[in-house]
Amino acid sequence: MQNPPPGPPPGGQPPSYPPPGGQQPGYPPPGYQPPAASGIDKKTGAVLSYLLWWITGIIFLFVGKGDPDVKFHAAQSTVFFGSISIIGFILREVSIFTGGGLSVLISLVSFAIWLFGVVVWVMCLLRANSGGGARFEVPLVGGVVTPYAEQLANAVS
Repeated sequence: MQNPPPGPPPGGQPPSYPPPGGQQPGYPPPGYQPPAASGIDKKTGAVLSYLLWWITGIIFLFVGKGDPDVKFHAAQSTVFFGSISIIGFILREVSIFTGGGLSVLISLVSFAIWLFGVVVWVMCLLRANSGGGARFEVPLVGGVVTPYAEQLANAVS
């Protein structure tokens, strides 16, 4: 059996180039964003930056340092959730050393701050996921947190 001669198939048109739809084989689809130098994409890096509050924030400051948006999310997570954790710790310690009604009041304030942190945490996870890793300010306190997050993100290289 012989190989067919080069050229279009007998009785047909030569294959069109580029193929229908304009997509060439072996090339990524339109709109594809390659992963950052760390090997993760913006969306995944942003969501993971908030996942375990300030702990993953610190981790992704260094893991995602090749992508400025991931680094911003990590810095924002570190600043906001680190602050919530420190304030909660201080209030719990103060409530131990105070007595009576003041201790109960301080404990309620500590719980309210923790609950606020959980609500903001869920909002950050949802916005990071739905926004594809785009930057956003932390709800309600973004004006205070964002400048510090920018400073922290710029300090890590």
